[in-house]
Amino acid sequence: MPMPKGEKITAKEFFERVPEMNEMLELIGGEIVSQAAPGRTHQRIVGRVFNKILNYIESKGGKCEPYIAPFDVVLDDSNVVQPDVFVVCEPDKVDEKRMYGAPDMVVEVISTNRRDDTVRKLELYKNHNVREYWIIDPESERVLVYIFGDNTSINIYTFEQAIPVGIYGGELTITVENML
Repeated sequence: MPMPKGEKITAKEFFERVPEMNEMLELIGGEIVSQAAPGRTHQRIVGRVFNKILNYIESKGGKCEPYIAPFDVVLDDSNVVQPDVFVVCEPDKVDEKRMYGAPDMVVEVISTNRRDDTVRKLELYKNHNVREYWIIDPESERVLVYIFGDNTSINIYTFEQAIPVGIYGGELTITVENML
């Protein structure tokens, strides 16, 4: 959806302009950003990460719920994103159309949007109090894991390593190599 260069809009205007559809459009810093359709490897990883988290939550009878893109997350009046996978542990943040506020965990798989995932969204998620942010990079076969909070930590894993999910105290691990 083309917009005049430099035009900024609010989340309310975004939802008025963008009809309900399964198109990958986000609002970042008040500007509409279109995402290219993901490829096969991206989809395999996203689907399997989602399933692994869902199976873990169900096996524990947990209250958290994972979601998969496209599903809008309204971080604030200038930022509406569609994370590849995200986990919400406060059900009252979610209605039938979207989530309001920060997810507990976000997983993004890099495809054509490297700068968005590694710079723009990293700052957004950190500033909006997402507890844990994973950036899975199929090209380098690396996963960056950010644990935000008082003592922010950054860990780098290979696809062969079992990666502990911080919001579950490391009880759940994910090995990306097994998802390809």
